[in-house]
Amino acid sequence: MIIALTGATGNMGQATLEKVLEISEVDKIKLLVLPKDKRIKKILKRHKADKKRLEVVYGNIADKNVCEKLVEGVNYVVNLAAVIPPHSDQYLEKAVECNQIGVDNLVSVIESVTENQPKLIHTSTVALYGNRNSLHLWAQVGDPLLVSPFDIYSATKLRGEFRVLESQIKNWVVIRQSAMLHKNMLNDNMSDGLMFHTCFNAPLEWVTAEDSGLLIANILREDIKEDLSKVFWKRCFNLGSGIENCLTGYDTLNDGFKIIGGSAKDFFEPNFNATRNFHGVWFYDGEKLDNLFHYQTQTAKDFWANFAKEHGYFKMGRIVPKSLIKKFAIKRLFKSPNAARYWVKHNDEPKIFAYFGGKDKYDAIAKKWNDFGLLIENKDEWNNQVDYEQLKSKQNAKIIDYGYDINSEEITLKDLKNVAQMHGGKLLSKSFKDMYEKLDWENSDGEQFSANAYTILKAGHWINRTYTENVWDFDRLSKTDKIYAQLWYDSHDKDEDKLYYLDENYNSRMKNL
Repeated sequence: MIIALTGATGNMGQATLEKVLEISEVDKIKLLVLPKDKRIKKILKRHKADKKRLEVVYGNIADKNVCEKLVEGVNYVVNLAAVIPPHSDQYLEKAVECNQIGVDNLVSVIESVTENQPKLIHTSTVALYGNRNSLHLWAQVGDPLLVSPFDIYSATKLRGEFRVLESQIKNWVVIRQSAMLHKNMLNDNMSDGLMFHTCFNAPLEWVTAEDSGLLIANILREDIKEDLSKVFWKRCFNLGSGIENCLTGYDTLNDGFKIIGGSAKDFFEPNFNATRNFHGVWFYDGEKLDNLFHYQTQTAKDFWANFAKEHGYFKMGRIVPKSLIKKFAIKRLFKSPNAARYWVKHNDEPKIFAYFGGKDKYDAIAKKWNDFGLLIENKDEWNNQVDYEQLKSKQNAKIIDYGYDINSEEITLKDLKNVAQMHGGKLLSKSFKDMYEKLDWENSDGEQFSANAYTILKAGHWINRTYTENVWDFDRLSKTDKIYAQLWYDSHDKDEDKLYYLDENYNSRMKNL
């Protein structure tokens, strides 16, 4: 058994490699590694005993010839390669190369294999669901994909996922990765203004890199034992981690700062962070993968406890005045072009509007925590009283109208027509036989496209300009799209009329429609 693994030097990749090497049936793992990635030396040293089972393929996933070399002779391709925030915000071209072009290359190469075609395990992301707040904290596969304006990571992952779903690969699976806890988490977030994108009330379901790696290994184990076609392949799943790991942005910051004896309120102020345009959600159907592969072993509490033990030097922060930490560790990041305060200082109107709804709404944010609504304190974003524990119960989850019964396995032509109409479009095909046959559709702009029923109904895709351009047009689309509107207007006013886009140099732009 030969496995091809991309993204092997990343946090999930390293955890996956370690777990897959424990599978005796795996004879070789081919690792795709960028030529200048120095992390591979440490990885090979760590797995010295398995040296003969590892083959390094140096190259870029954006090079189709490299993908051909990687895929040749393998039984499975595990695609974990991704340029993620904050790197995707800093190097937008690389995000396009890896998350979009690279996926297209991999899929094309696998499609070209006619005998003993490899199976593809493709990791996507929770970021496709876009911004969520207390009105719709829960999502399931099939929810509309409203990727947040200017989030090139989400946009490129959207396009990559669509390519997999619409591919001619016989056995593929798409796994939407949740927010991940990993050993480099604090270093990554303390070097850039990214953490200021996290809305304090944003729902975040955390999973550890180790559990994510265990999932991939267990998928391989089970599929080697028996054919999983009836329950797993040619499907899309959310990688959940359990209700105990369903937190908010504020909760997460708070847990991290406990290591140095403080709280989020000690180091942040209410207007440090965005109030919308983030990406995060709790998975309503997150148990489906665990029921199949039993990978959920760690909680966020476990992670932070282990992190504190392994990084004891962080405890030294307890003897440093909190005001100094706030000034030199947090406020210094205001200089980052990726920070909300940077946008305000430099009057970056597109970013201010996207992340706050305008300068007037930014100025109206409460200055004191006592006046700011936090879900963990039983107040929503508008300072209304709520019961946080009830909101965290799936029994009270607010589910949207999809235009059909999303839990039904029996899909009819009427269902397809209803979904298209709710999107403001049409189903052009006159017949329907199979969930994976190509069907013809028309969106609200009169543009025709092809996609199978699974992609549209079960995976939540619907073609708009974001699939082909760095354009976010949801203000306009939501005026006629009843599915989009149910979520978009949770954090946008109905009279907003903006078109967000990136110019040829990837600068953020906005214009009135």
